[in-house]
Amino acid sequence: MSQTNDGNRLITPISERDHTQGATNAPVVLVEYGNYQCPHSGEAHRIIQQIQKKLDHQIYFAFRHFPQPQIYPQSQKAAEAAEIAAAQGKFWQMHDTLFKYQKTLGNGYLVEYAHQLGLNIPQFLRDMKNHIYADRVAENFQCGVRSGVSSTPAFFINSYRYENHCDVESLLEALIKAGNLPNCKA
Repeated sequence: MSQTNDGNRLITPISERDHTQGATNAPVVLVEYGNYQCPHSGEAHRIIQQIQKKLDHQIYFAFRHFPQPQIYPQSQKAAEAAEIAAAQGKFWQMHDTLFKYQKTLGNGYLVEYAHQLGLNIPQFLRDMKNHIYADRVAENFQCGVRSGVSSTPAFFINSYRYENHCDVESLLEALIKAGNLPNCKA
């Protein structure tokens, strides 16, 4: 596979390593590169939740980490916390929590969220201290860079870059068109 890209295509296809929701055979695949501390990613999270309710089984969604610690100092730690939660079977619960409380992502808060989700806290602390999932987060980031991602949120619909407005109506319209779906607007 070529590693060159014009910035309009997703270079790394979804695999079993990705965090996904929905049916793998859905007519529309949405990949997001996001950052738990970025307010635009937080808004995109709320938009995607609304779209998932409207499109239900017609959308397959994957989230990939794109921390930018030079802009958002807690984004790397938050992404690693999500991966630790994933290892304990609670990625989506931590994902939602991190976006809900994206203004409070310091170490103490991350431990509090892990506790609230019922994670193994000694394991969580060891994994955070040792940055066990830093390479996995970096892998997501590099896949994004190879696909032309430079900021968050960044979306790919059926492997093509979506660069229009990030609001429910615009994104929903693009997804409906990409999947040749009946008009699902509510």
